[in-house]
Amino acid sequence: MLPTLSIFMEKDGQMRLSVSVCFLIFSIVHFRALSRVYMFDKTIVSIPTWRLMSESFKNWRGMQASGGRRIKRSLFIDASAVRFLRDDEEVRMTQVHLLTDYISRKQAELKAWNEAQGQSAQLSANRRRMTNLGTFRAYALAYLKSHPDIQPNMTCMVRQMQTTAQGVPLEIYCFTRTTAWSDYERIQGDIFDYLLAVLPEFGLSLYQQPSGTDLRSGLFAMTQNTTTAQALER
Repeated sequence: MLPTLSIFMEKDGQMRLSVSVCFLIFSIVHFRALSRVYMFDKTIVSIPTWRLMSESFKNWRGMQASGGRRIKRSLFIDASAVRFLRDDEEVRMTQVHLLTDYISRKQAELKAWNEAQGQSAQLSANRRRMTNLGTFRAYALAYLKSHPDIQPNMTCMVRQMQTTAQGVPLEIYCFTRTTAWSDYERIQGDIFDYLLAVLPEFGLSLYQQPSGTDLRSGLFAMTQNTTTAQALER
């Protein structure tokens, strides 16, 4: 990773920078002289003047002028929870307002495809069916597009990324209507709070590495099972 420098000019003529020098400094800062940078924590960092000419820089003015700030963050879904929807779950999902059109359209599409397969569609592996992950992806996209704080005229998508050892990443990619940092963080937090809370409705769970509490609970359960088995043997 190379050191980077981000800079734009305010209307009052004051420069603002986002810098990364020697891989240690990451922040938005006030720039009042070429050799001094004022950090968020009120400390002052000196930067050699030649850095402004020799290193790359990113201009954030375009983001401010566009009226939208990008959200690009992933939910890592536990791969073991991905499965096909049951018939009763499909019926229940049709009652979710954000999914009504998607479910109807998907059911018609799958029915036509499966009927075209003839007798071979009787084998489960030859049939196309809806999955809980695909349905959640459609729900998340519909939720973003109906969200009042998401910019409707900019790219908005929920895409599945390459599976990793930490699960199946679902990337949320959209833009907020505001570029103000505090409002942006609030909107982003609210969106992910909600999506995390609604995951169990689709039979899905987030991947999470086991904590000390998880290990202790597992060891305690193993101990209890061993004790019970020994008691039964007697």
